[in-house]
Amino acid sequence: MRVRLAEVAFARSGDKGDTANVGLIAFDDELYPILEKEVTAERVRDHFKGICEGEVERFELPNLRALNFLLHRSLGGGGTVSLMLDAQGKTFSTALLRMEIEIPDGAGRPEPD
Repeated sequence: MRVRLAEVAFARSGDKGDTANVGLIAFDDELYPILEKEVTAERVRDHFKGICEGEVERFELPNLRALNFLLHRSLGGGGTVSLMLDAQGKTFSTALLRMEIEIPDGAGRPEPD
């Protein structure tokens, strides 16, 4: 079944200079291996095509059920030098949660009654 990341995880993001930092945290232990498989650095780079002009690094934090991504050259040089309207990485988490991934049927949050 295809779902948006927002249905199986939450995220936080920030920035340092021209690099956006996005943390993606699975809602439960069952979902972390799915995120680990589906949300690769390459897929994140493709998702941010036109925004991220540099490398995307992925760091795995299984004890937190989290993946952390550094999106280099994503902020037009950073807040103090960029001509972008908002040259900070605070909205990158919301953008990442729109990415769609495949999960097994029945994985994730139970349907409401």
